[in-house]
Amino acid sequence: MEKKKELNRFYAIITMILLVGMQFSYAQSDESGFAAIKTVVIDAGHGGKDPGCHGASAQEKHVCLSMALMLGDMIKKNYPEIKVVYTRDKDVFVELGERAKIANQNNADLFICIHANAASPQAYGTETYVLGLHRTESQQQVAERENSIIHLEEDGGAKYKDFDMSPDAIIARQIQLSVFLDQSINFASKLQSEFKAIGRHDRGVKQAGFLVLYKTTMPSVLIETGFLTNPAEEKFLASPESQRLMANSMFTAFKKYKNELEGIEGEIEKTTNVINKTEKENDATKAENDAIIFRVQIETSEKRVQLTDPKFKGYTVHEYQQDGLYKYTIGHYSNDYNAANAMKNKLRESGFQHAFVVAFLKNERINLQKAIKLAEN
Repeated sequence: MEKKKELNRFYAIITMILLVGMQFSYAQSDESGFAAIKTVVIDAGHGGKDPGCHGASAQEKHVCLSMALMLGDMIKKNYPEIKVVYTRDKDVFVELGERAKIANQNNADLFICIHANAASPQAYGTETYVLGLHRTESQQQVAERENSIIHLEEDGGAKYKDFDMSPDAIIARQIQLSVFLDQSINFASKLQSEFKAIGRHDRGVKQAGFLVLYKTTMPSVLIETGFLTNPAEEKFLASPESQRLMANSMFTAFKKYKNELEGIEGEIEKTTNVINKTEKENDATKAENDAIIFRVQIETSEKRVQLTDPKFKGYTVHEYQQDGLYKYTIGHYSNDYNAANAMKNKLRESGFQHAFVVAFLKNERINLQKAIKLAEN
């Protein structure tokens, strides 16, 4: 055992030296004007005979594939120079080792693995993992569940029989991939920030021994997008609109991560908006202040409710107070009653049976009929 540990440490040091050299070369190429990210591999969890976790009707393999394809499409449209590779683009079974192999053979600069979670019906929110040692039993259970699909492989997982996932081995692997660990954590943090921005409960960036992350040799993350075992979360993740919202959050995090690596951090946007910026901002602010804002009210409470409460089903919720009560709305429709009304109908269909449209002028609620007339003018 001691000899094996020493070998692990030896290989770790040698590999670290090689990877540091790779990183130096990588950084030099960036300074020469090359893109920091040329290839992205997107891995939709599970598939085929492996459905993953599920709720009353939604299956992890379908939810993950939908978000993976949406994310890939966004990257392709916005960055046509970036090569996007899917480990699967349809409902097929792909072995864990093969998923990592696809990323390694394509010399990917980033590996994004998309999953959905399972736990008690009360569990909710998103969390993003990087390779490491689990710190809680729940983190261990997540890794064990995702790793368990090896038993569905043709050899029943025999190829992994002697695969060392001990704490010592994981630590050695972390040292080997230390060049990429900070980048993985950086990207994972950006993902969680973007999920939080759309109202999702932030369960944080975590570490665990995922086989698929262990075998990749680039910055890699595994996203648990939510809990299909929670009825409200299942309804959210099964909705195409919510899937697109999640995929867009992933893309925004990707864009920020890419810009940061390349040292531009939004310089394109800054340059685009620099001309007459002050005048445009003033005009926009004035127009917004004078606009009628329609929202859809879904909840009234005597006590304040957390905006991330599961009862809001993952929607971004706005709170206002009136007559000593806390009131909660969804949406922000400037001078557009029809859009607000359409959202009201959709929310009623999704379980908010008493949803209704309310209107505001200069942050004060006003009579709806008066608001509609003002908006028309």
